[in-house]
Amino acid sequence: MITKRRRLAVVQELVNLHPSNNQSKLLKLLHERGFKITQTTLSRDIKQLKICKVPNDKGDYLYTNPKQETTNLNRSPKKNKINAILNRGFISFEFSYQFGIIKTHTGYANLIASDIDSLASPVITGTIASENTVLIIPREGVSREDVFNTLEMIIPAIKKESEEI
Repeated sequence: MITKRRRLAVVQELVNLHPSNNQSKLLKLLHERGFKITQTTLSRDIKQLKICKVPNDKGDYLYTNPKQETTNLNRSPKKNKINAILNRGFISFEFSYQFGIIKTHTGYANLIASDIDSLASPVITGTIASENTVLIIPREGVSREDVFNTLEMIIPAIKKESEEI
């Protein structure tokens, strides 16, 4: 019997190795690997793994594993590609009281929020993302400057935007 943990690992691997724009392709690949699951189960797995669709360079939406993207941030070639994706999706940033608000192009908010959640834990408690907006909730006692500096490391385009203001 194949465990759920193993299945989730294989789903992540397939998303990383075989970019797809629909679940039926992923389901077929899972069946080929011996996993007899339904589309509903795959959908739940995708949700649990926080896999989301983001636009690629051609404008097609493909499933992306934010954990894979995040773990590769420190590797130079991938880091440049990821920074380019985040920069391309970023529109603007502003504060409202202690909260930060990032506006993105449609489809980028979840990827940006996932990277912020993964990389900014000492400064940011968490994020809430819609299709094109990320609400940033800083930790108690953290200054706006600390939040901004942390976000600037994740999304370099924030610096350019703020310098124009």
